[in-house]
Amino acid sequence: MPRVLILCTTTGYQIRSFTKAAARLDIELVFATDRCQVLEDPWRDNAIPVKFYLENESLRKIVEVGVTDTIHGIIAVDDRPTVLASMVACELGLPGHSETATRASCNKLMMRRRIQAAGLLCPWFRFFPLDARSDEELPKTHFPCVVKPLTLSGSQGVIRANEVLEFQAALQRLRTFLKQPEIGALRDPANDTIMVEEFINGEEYALEGILEWGRLKVLALFDKPDPLNGPFFEETIYVTPSSLTGVAQDAIVRAVTEAAITLGLYHGPVHAECRINDRGVFVLEIAARPIGGLCSRVLRFIGIEKELVSLETLLLRHAVGESLAGYTREADASAVMMIRIPREGIYKRVEGLEQAKAISYIDQVFMTVKPDQHLIPLPEGRSYLGFIFSRAGSPEVAVEALRAAHQCLNFVIDPSIRVISKG
Repeated sequence: MPRVLILCTTTGYQIRSFTKAAARLDIELVFATDRCQVLEDPWRDNAIPVKFYLENESLRKIVEVGVTDTIHGIIAVDDRPTVLASMVACELGLPGHSETATRASCNKLMMRRRIQAAGLLCPWFRFFPLDARSDEELPKTHFPCVVKPLTLSGSQGVIRANEVLEFQAALQRLRTFLKQPEIGALRDPANDTIMVEEFINGEEYALEGILEWGRLKVLALFDKPDPLNGPFFEETIYVTPSSLTGVAQDAIVRAVTEAAITLGLYHGPVHAECRINDRGVFVLEIAARPIGGLCSRVLRFIGIEKELVSLETLLLRHAVGESLAGYTREADASAVMMIRIPREGIYKRVEGLEQAKAISYIDQVFMTVKPDQHLIPLPEGRSYLGFIFSRAGSPEVAVEALRAAHQCLNFVIDPSIRVISKG
């Protein structure tokens, strides 16, 4: 039985999809997760406990467990595990993205430098220490610009500024956020640096693909019908197939391929974020991992099984060395809405859930938020209230269904309780 090592931050929703796909394929999964090493198997998944900020120690721990002789492939879920995954693949002589490539894909400054050096389209950018004074940076800043951290994902900490006062406020807000204990717990030196870059006008798209020995197989190209112009950049709707012309789609594929080659990505999943304007295609992000969380459920494929299979099925087949040449995305349009957090507070309940599920073309409404959970919206937060999925004959109908279902939902959120201490 083939065995695949999955490195992930937690045993979450997408891991369940991998487990289900592995059972169908007769593939055994071995997990390595960033968890407490004192508690004995708290999730009952026999995972190897690792720390992604202790890369060499974690690599040694994975090798010493003794399962590596029978590992046939490796998959990293989320950004943080990608570097360790590449190190393990190199140690075991398995194909995958290189360590230098994954490090560059996880660090916006490293990525921008490589893209710029290769002569590809790139926004102007600068970087400076976390505690730099905003008045020292103003003479070098043009507007509109975007202030962002180097490594966080999901638009966390990303703020647009259109003029001087907004820039100063954004810089202070990001500085305060990056000094929070939960960010410090990541123990990433890159969080001591702030980047400022040009805001790129244009429509935004996402590409999901897999590199097979340097050749990009496009699994899906997503339109993002809601404009992402700031001041924060919260994702809302992904829909595929894209409404772009064939020429425009080919331009995105070429740009992502060039960016992947520039970073050194070679074999494994990639998820890219792009913007298009009259200057061309800007590859803003290219991650060495698949689309994250529940969003992967928006994708289904048909191939040698002659039945619909999940993205995780393709990733596992690829990991054990099988070709994906015979797989294509399903014929119907599909879309997902990431339900944003409207305001800070304590989540109590959702009303109208059954009405939302009854909307035509709605495939699923999945709430991930829990009662009494403290909600924090972007730019400091990074989670969503839940996800709505739709499938229809056209992208337009799929998107309309998402919007109609979302309008049925009413989220009851109580104000946060402020604790005031006496000095």
